Amino acid sequence: DVQLQASGGGFVESGGSLRLSCAASGFTFSDYPMIWVRQFSGKGFERVLAINKSGSGTTYADSVAGRFTCSRDNAKNTLYLDMNKLRPEDTAVYYCVRYEPLFKTYASWGQGTLVTVSS
Repeated sequence: DVQLQASGGGFVESGGSLRLSCAASGFTFSDYPMIWVRQFSGKGFERVLAINKSGSGTTYADSVAGRFTCSRDNAKNTLYLDMNKLRPEDTAVYYCVRYEPLFKTYASWGQGTLVTVSS
């Protein structure tokens, strides 16, 4: 079974930093682009960052430009999200997602990790 285990969330003060990790199993990690998606309380989802299969290219939402970076270690089957200069509006549940390029779908979701940024 595909599993995506996100970790690293927590409480941080505004301006602080966090690193999220996502451990993947049950599929060939290096064969898939990966995405970080966040869900705000009571609201919809926002695609935060996407990274290609090799890790050589990323795309990101304007809201996190210059503050968040995404990387992956295909040898360790792990996805990372480095978040800097955090703002209260970054408070959300963060999910790592396996992207299926054949069908252009968000094929598999992890359980999410909550990030809370105080003002």
